[in-house]
Amino acid sequence: MLKTLVNVFRVRELRNKVLFTVGMLAVFRVGHWIPLPGVNQELLVQHFQQAAADDSSAVAKLVSFVSLFSGGALSHSTIFGLGIMPYITASIIFQLLAAALPNLKKMQEEPTGRQRIQEWTRYATVGLCVVQAMGWLSYIAAQGLVHPEWRNNAVWWLMAVSALTAGTVFLMWIGEQIDKYGIGNGVSMIIMAGILAAMPGAIMDIVNNFEPGNAQKLGWLEVFALVAMFVGVIAGSVLMTIAQRRIPIQQAKHTRGRRVFGGQRSYLPLRINHGGVMPIIFASSLMIFPAVFFSAIADAGVNAASANNTQPGMFTNLMRWFANNFTYGEFPYSVLYVAMIYFFAYFWITVQFNPQEMSKQLRDHGSFIPGLRPGPRTEEYLETVMTRITFVGAAFLAVIAVLPSILSRSMNISYSVTQFLGGTGTLIVVSVCLDFLQRVEANLMMRNYAGFLARDDDSNAPRMKGPRG
Repeated sequence: MLKTLVNVFRVRELRNKVLFTVGMLAVFRVGHWIPLPGVNQELLVQHFQQAAADDSSAVAKLVSFVSLFSGGALSHSTIFGLGIMPYITASIIFQLLAAALPNLKKMQEEPTGRQRIQEWTRYATVGLCVVQAMGWLSYIAAQGLVHPEWRNNAVWWLMAVSALTAGTVFLMWIGEQIDKYGIGNGVSMIIMAGILAAMPGAIMDIVNNFEPGNAQKLGWLEVFALVAMFVGVIAGSVLMTIAQRRIPIQQAKHTRGRRVFGGQRSYLPLRINHGGVMPIIFASSLMIFPAVFFSAIADAGVNAASANNTQPGMFTNLMRWFANNFTYGEFPYSVLYVAMIYFFAYFWITVQFNPQEMSKQLRDHGSFIPGLRPGPRTEEYLETVMTRITFVGAAFLAVIAVLPSILSRSMNISYSVTQFLGGTGTLIVVSVCLDFLQRVEANLMMRNYAGFLARDDDSNAPRMKGPRG
């Protein structure tokens, strides 16, 4: 491992990419602690500490859930409070529109069209930031968490909305710079950095609540179950991330003079979890809105009833029921969450996987799948196989996604612990780390250096000396 790390910093281009990525993530973590002016940070922290102690608090779960996926900091209201989630949501919107509108899909296939769609995505991100910032600031102002002298000041509202919007736009810029000059997917790296930064707090929460013999505290059984879950989720995440269905490919033989060429056998690798962690991120970003939407309608009905000195009507009570049951951890929410994961898993392969184009490429290169005629029959077979293996991959993602809430309820463990030491957070970290290692490995192998994934039996094999820099 030490030799591999030395190899990473021996290549000038790779060293600069790694250092640039680390520097951008350091900037993100510094901005994570810059507070939003006008907000009473002490009352805000106390408010969410009290809400976190209440297992039925929908707002605390929502804030914690948003912070997990966005790298934001709503619980202490910083300039990066909204995180990268508005950008992800805008990307989802245009992905859906591209699948529904043929003209937009055709534009997406062209380099200039992709640049234009990327520009539209940035504009949509700014609009979503303004809407989400207004909603968040309205909530904390209604809870009395904003200093009284600023609560009704239009200048403060303009400043606060602009600061939150600028924070998200800056994070979006950091992600794009990592994509261009660093190594790894910029947005995923930001999300991973936010998750890893919160894990030490979850570990300390376990240490502080560890008291064998006390039914209200964590015992040896609970700690062992958490460790086993953590190891199992990591092993399962690695397995499902790299798992493949290998389709055998036969290359056709052709004769040139007296010599016969071709005829080699190879395979076409189809990833079981083709979308990686993106279906969970997409589903999570959209599942934020039902609770907020229903809560807003219910609160408006309650306020109207209070103004008229009447009891809330049936519609208001129904909206309140929806608001309480469509928060993270509730059964209706989990059912819809799993359905959304399946939808986005299949939607992702529809966008990214084109069996017709793959069948055409096999035919043009003189290759075929044994037992299948090139053309429509091969296309149908590839689509059928991809549909079946995606079902298995989506099932794994669904189990990972709902595992923290199940353990939190069944074992009486704090949600702040289960969401980081198992489940989706761990899956995101594992997926991003594997992608990062594979990119580093590719850079090292291009220069004939031993990488992280080098086999032991090849460790003594002669290697060419790579360029120094």
